Amino acid sequence: MGNLGRTGSPQPAEAGREQSCRCDVHGRVIGSSEVSEERFRGLLEAAPDAMVIVDDTGIIRLVNAQTEALFGYPRDELLGCPVELLVPKRFHGHHGLHREGYAANRQVRPMGAGLDLYGLRKDGTEFPVEISLSPLETSDGLLVSAAVRDVSERKAAEERFRGLLEAAPDAMVIVDDTGIIRLVNAQTEALFGYPRDELLGCPVELLVPKRFHGHHGLHREGYAANRQVRPMGAGLDLYGLRKDGTEFPVEISLSPLETSDGLLVSAAVRDVSERKAAEERFRGLLEAAPDAMVIVDDTGIIRLVNAQTEALFGYPRDELLGCPVELLVPKRFHGHHGLHREGYAANRQVRPMGAGLDLYGLRKDGTEFPVEISLSPLETSDGLLVSAAVRDVSERKAAERRIGELAALVESSQDAILAKTLDGRITYWNSAAQRLYGYAAQEVLGHHVCLLAPADRKHEIDMLLERMRQGEKVERYETLRVTRSGEFLDVDVTLWPTRDTDGTVVGACAIIRDVSDRKKAEAELTALYQQQRHIALTLQRSLMGTPPAIPGLTTASRYRPATQGAGVGGDWFDLIPLGAGRVGVLIGDVMGRGLEAAAVMGQLRSAAHALAKTGMQPRQLMQALDTCVADLDVPDQLVTCCYVVVASDAGEVTMCSAGHLPVLVAVPGDGARALPSPVNAPLGVGGVLYEQSRAVMPPGATLVLYTDGLIETPGSDIEDQLSELVATLNDLYATTPGLETVADHVLATLLPDAESHNDDVTLLLTQLPAAPLVTLTADFPAVPESVSEARVVLNKALTSWDCPDAVDDACLLLSEVMTNAVQHAEGPIGLHLCRTDTELTVEISDCSPHLPQPRLAADDEDSGRGLLLVRTLADDWGVRPTDEGKTTWFSLTL
Repeated sequence: MGNLGRTGSPQPAEAGREQSCRCDVHGRVIGSSEVSEERFRGLLEAAPDAMVIVDDTGIIRLVNAQTEALFGYPRDELLGCPVELLVPKRFHGHHGLHREGYAANRQVRPMGAGLDLYGLRKDGTEFPVEISLSPLETSDGLLVSAAVRDVSERKAAEERFRGLLEAAPDAMVIVDDTGIIRLVNAQTEALFGYPRDELLGCPVELLVPKRFHGHHGLHREGYAANRQVRPMGAGLDLYGLRKDGTEFPVEISLSPLETSDGLLVSAAVRDVSERKAAEERFRGLLEAAPDAMVIVDDTGIIRLVNAQTEALFGYPRDELLGCPVELLVPKRFHGHHGLHREGYAANRQVRPMGAGLDLYGLRKDGTEFPVEISLSPLETSDGLLVSAAVRDVSERKAAERRIGELAALVESSQDAILAKTLDGRITYWNSAAQRLYGYAAQEVLGHHVCLLAPADRKHEIDMLLERMRQGEKVERYETLRVTRSGEFLDVDVTLWPTRDTDGTVVGACAIIRDVSDRKKAEAELTALYQQQRHIALTLQRSLMGTPPAIPGLTTASRYRPATQGAGVGGDWFDLIPLGAGRVGVLIGDVMGRGLEAAAVMGQLRSAAHALAKTGMQPRQLMQALDTCVADLDVPDQLVTCCYVVVASDAGEVTMCSAGHLPVLVAVPGDGARALPSPVNAPLGVGGVLYEQSRAVMPPGATLVLYTDGLIETPGSDIEDQLSELVATLNDLYATTPGLETVADHVLATLLPDAESHNDDVTLLLTQLPAAPLVTLTADFPAVPESVSEARVVLNKALTSWDCPDAVDDACLLLSEVMTNAVQHAEGPIGLHLCRTDTELTVEISDCSPHLPQPRLAADDEDSGRGLLLVRTLADDWGVRPTDEGKTTWFSLTL
């Protein structure tokens, strides 16, 4: 019975003696007298295991009662039978070989070590056994004693152990006290990447990174000396090593197993890569949190903080870790803080701490600041941790105070303030709105704002709401609204859109001010202003006067009073017929605005007109006007002025400017340019000697005179505007335009907004008269004979010019004037004749500065009647001073 005889059972004491014995087929002992058969049987029956004794042919020779009980056979059915009766048939082939092998190498030893052995009962059931074999040398030959033990329960226990080992969620590695791996489970194979047979019998250091090998042996020996169930390497970072050489973080728990083979240590190995990664993510999230994060344990000790905590409280991290959290709490709150912390530990939940309370933090420098704290419980293997998110709300508290102040201001405002949704529903209504419209807040809240608009103005509400939806602000929108009593109100409405946190327009706020009284006052002021403006403009125009129409002289003028303020100013211009084909062109500007400037302008214009009529030269006129301005005694009053005398027969202009803007001359086909003129100071400076200049003008040229209101506009450079004026004239005078067209175009170009200029604007265009048909000039000495000679020259000229009707009167008047020149002046005497289509002009020049004065002659006087005769017969006459003396002239209509 090879397999049924491989575990040892106690042998009879006599078995060790060197005496032979023999049993017959009935089990009776035959042999030495020193062996007691009864005693051997007694020992056999007393054995705790089933004892089966077979001979060297495998025949059962002896069994005990335990064999009967174990296999279910009565003894007589076993004796003499082959031992294979007790072996399952599937093992019969191998069993004979094992039995023969044992016979060749007999010794006390367990049979089938490392094999799973089974017995076969009479009822055909199999059961696991453990068999020990012992050889018995007898005189009849070799007997083999097989002690058979039923190990069903132990096998079941082993199966349960292996099942538990395989079912463990962690990798289980069981090593002996020398560090050799004796058992692993499937999780170990999966975790470390080794098949089971490559691990069993290998040192456990195979699974440990090399850098830890030196310490690992010491830790293992230390555990063997102080064996207990405990986590290994608590507080250390432990790592495992896979077959592919990669390392991974692990957590290891150790348990000692005392066995008959010595100490075994069970190591539960858990891959904590995900947990480590989660911890890193947690730390990263902690550092990335916008708030200060303080994590404390259940005793109130700080275990973890982030960088924001350091920045907020002013402590470096190492000064906080391990300290009581009360370090960050003002001392006056310490007594309550401990109670609040204990209360939270008893009722842990995610909630804001101190809701409804004013909480404060304490910085390292001792300053306090308002905070908001949210608490979250963290259940860990080390116990309860509490995460506190601390936010500095200093700015929010300040903002809340400002909001409170603003709310008080809004409620106490004298203007009606209301808020509404984008669909027009009223959501806020202050006290002033109630006073203005007569509705209490509860009567209008939730109602549409159209309630406040007259029926014909409800479309305005839709328009304003649409502008709010576009994010537009509406300022000072004046309209009409209606009160609860039906009274109409003039109101000024300012609207602006309200937005949510992401900037989306969600409503509108309106400030409404009752402007009914202001509207009435404005209407009254407007009427008064229009009345006063009308009076002022009437006064100004009367002071400015209307220049006369001068035959042969084409002009165009524009005057625009200022559109702001009083509307009157100091601009003026004048056209002065000087006779003898000469015209004076005058333009001026009294600095400043209002009636005072207009009054000064009126006086100066009258004085300038009168002085110009004397025929004085432009520089003399300016000198006289300078004295007039000084005599007016108006402080800080400056006046610019320009006087131009146009002599059509000579095609010449004489000009003097007192600080005025340049005079431009525009010639068709030749563009525009500034006339050269000496730079003189404005009138009123005093002590100035004014200079004048002369220039020859081509036929058809136009003089352009203007005041600073045309080119000195807000937001523009005067030089740029002057260049713009010249460019405009260049474009216009590329052809031969009409002066009225030119004037309109210049104003439209330089002042496109006719209602926005804040200074007077004056523009004067004067086109030089056509040259005379013929002229004649002669010089005579200051002797009496010159009078008759001059008459001869005049007679011949008029005859040749086909003017016979003018000969007699012209010769008579020439004789009177020439006689005065010969008698009272110095020579030479110049004669200048000029004839146009309609007029004959005769000029007599001498070198005496004394101007002749008409007077009434006595009856007995021979002189004094010449100038009276000239005044009577001539259509026009006059005397003008010149640089050499004077010129006396008269004209006759042809």
